[in-house]
Amino acid sequence: MTNQTSTLNLRFFSTSLNRILPNAQAVYLAIILIVSFVLIYTLSNLLMPVFASIVFAYLLEGLVGKIINLGLPRLPAVYLVFSCFVTCLGFLLFYLMPLVSQQTVELIQNIPEIINRTQALVMRLPELYPKLISENKIQQMTFSVQQELLTYGQNVLSLSAASVVGIVSAMIYLFLVPMMIFFFLKDKVLLIDWFLQFMPKQRYLTVRVWEEVDTQIGNYVRGKFSEVFILWFVSFVTFASIGLNYAMLLAVLMGIQVIIPYIGATLITFPVLGVAYFQWGLSGDQFMYLVIAYSIIQAIDGVILVPVLFSEAVNLHAIAIIVAILFFGGVWGFWGIFFAIPLATVVKAVLTAWPRLGDTNTETYSG
Repeated sequence: MTNQTSTLNLRFFSTSLNRILPNAQAVYLAIILIVSFVLIYTLSNLLMPVFASIVFAYLLEGLVGKIINLGLPRLPAVYLVFSCFVTCLGFLLFYLMPLVSQQTVELIQNIPEIINRTQALVMRLPELYPKLISENKIQQMTFSVQQELLTYGQNVLSLSAASVVGIVSAMIYLFLVPMMIFFFLKDKVLLIDWFLQFMPKQRYLTVRVWEEVDTQIGNYVRGKFSEVFILWFVSFVTFASIGLNYAMLLAVLMGIQVIIPYIGATLITFPVLGVAYFQWGLSGDQFMYLVIAYSIIQAIDGVILVPVLFSEAVNLHAIAIIVAILFFGGVWGFWGIFFAIPLATVVKAVLTAWPRLGDTNTETYSG
């Protein structure tokens, strides 16, 4: 009886394993996925400059390919694209970031005034709605908010003590990352050939998954960067023409908000409308102009930019996107949020290409 039970258990385990890994190529793909995930997860902090360089080189490779298609040899195309990248990086470091930092400091300095005005408005609520809220409750809420802001300020000051180390690390990364990006672009074929020698010869299934993932991730990430730039530029021109305070800071936030689907647009609404309210009040015409312009920008993003830039991207259900953001954001932080949809696309591509029991196509392919 014991031997029969053991035989049945072994047969059940073997059948289950065959359903999950029906052939050798499925085993190779599973090993590649597991090893890649473990390496990225365990070495993400140590090798983050390398991973960032690979991502940027991957993005720039699309531009290099388009220039090569126009008839220019690869090496001049690499130099041209890399020069444009360095120019944009210089603009970001020496113009955009200092301006955003300056406006951030100005906004922080005005926070006490904003809090006082907000408190004055809130204290009027018991007079307007005495049955709904009491003055004592308002005072308790105000005190709690002030304590939270005080704690947050102390945490910021404590973090600033370690900012020197962060600045040194950032300077090192600013030198290493562009250099690695250049060599990843210049020696792409050499690096790929070196990497493929460690891959199994029978890799039809892996190549099939990669081809789908390569197309979808390339379209998504390049489209996302384009969307960020367009929204930043349009928002800055709009906010500056209306005369909104902290126009560059809010425009940068408008660009960054597209990184978090569904949630980012909601979060950025509060600072934009809040700054406009404290600058002009609800009765001013400029506040209404700002609301209309902001609504138009968001509508253009949803109705025009997203369909045009992501027309070739894989459609994912909203629940799948939210779950991907929560999971990968919890694992890798900001980069996990940014690449949540591409990573979800990887999962979908693997599930789509994964061989089913009885599928012999990948067995007979010699790779």
